[in-house]
Amino acid sequence: MRLDKFLKVSRIIKRRTVAKDYAENERIMVNGKIAKPSTEVRVGDVISLRSGARQLSYQIVKIADNVKATEAKELYKVVE
Repeated sequence: MRLDKFLKVSRIIKRRTVAKDYAENERIMVNGKIAKPSTEVRVGDVISLRSGARQLSYQIVKIADNVKATEAKELYKVVE
């Protein structure tokens, strides 16, 4: 699945266009490498988002095309 679509489906970022902007501005890394919006992500990958001074990391646990809002948090876990 594409990185920008996963971020939207998992509701880490609310809109796909915002996820695309983050990636184009080199604010997203996948497994320690700067990622483009079209980067393919798989189960086990670690996504790091940089927003200002904050850096958040998430590990992909499951990939699905459509999920309910209540189930979106099951797609990833927060990495400290």
